[in-house]
Amino acid sequence: MGDLLAPLLAGLLGGVHCPGMCGGFAAACARRPRGLLAWHAGRVGTYVLLGAVAGAAGSLLPGPAWVPGVVATLLLGWFALAFAGLVPEPRLIPPGLGRVASRALTSPRPWGQLAFGLVNGLLPCGLVYSALAMAAATGAPWRGALAMLAFGLGTVPLLSAGAVVVQRLATGGAWRRRAAALAILASGTWAIWARVRLVDPEGTRDFLRHCMTFFGG
Repeated sequence: MGDLLAPLLAGLLGGVHCPGMCGGFAAACARRPRGLLAWHAGRVGTYVLLGAVAGAAGSLLPGPAWVPGVVATLLLGWFALAFAGLVPEPRLIPPGLGRVASRALTSPRPWGQLAFGLVNGLLPCGLVYSALAMAAATGAPWRGALAMLAFGLGTVPLLSAGAVVVQRLATGGAWRRRAAALAILASGTWAIWARVRLVDPEGTRDFLRHCMTFFGG
């Protein structure tokens, strides 16, 4: 029971930051019927598979996986500005891949959002790493899988609530669209800051000291 309670609480309580990391993705998938549910299923499914691997291995080798997360949050901020009509639409994705992703997110069937969720579950996240460490501590594939299932289900409420808020803002006129874009951009900026702080806390403190010296004269 303890193997499930700890990751469940980690998802429920630590999931406060989840809307900042993945809220934009959740809002995009929530545009279609059952899209948000399919996205959650794909994301949690990936967590379960990772938990089984972690439980079998008994340890986690995190690696430098934070760089793709920083790039993703930068792109999310750019797309947020484009969503508000403040900058041209980004063209960083090859046209062919962009069409595939567009079909996945806008498909009336939930399979596209399910596939997107499966990939989303692989995005770098300190909270997920912590949950995987709990899964590894279980020492068994099935226990690790159950631990990550509990964690994934714990993150669902706040992520769903964040998606609904962004969707309501986005469908209420230009000012609400800009408010939604600002919320996504702010969460993306916070995500970058959190990742940089996690990777290089000493460098972050030096950067802040330099900024204070510069602006303080």
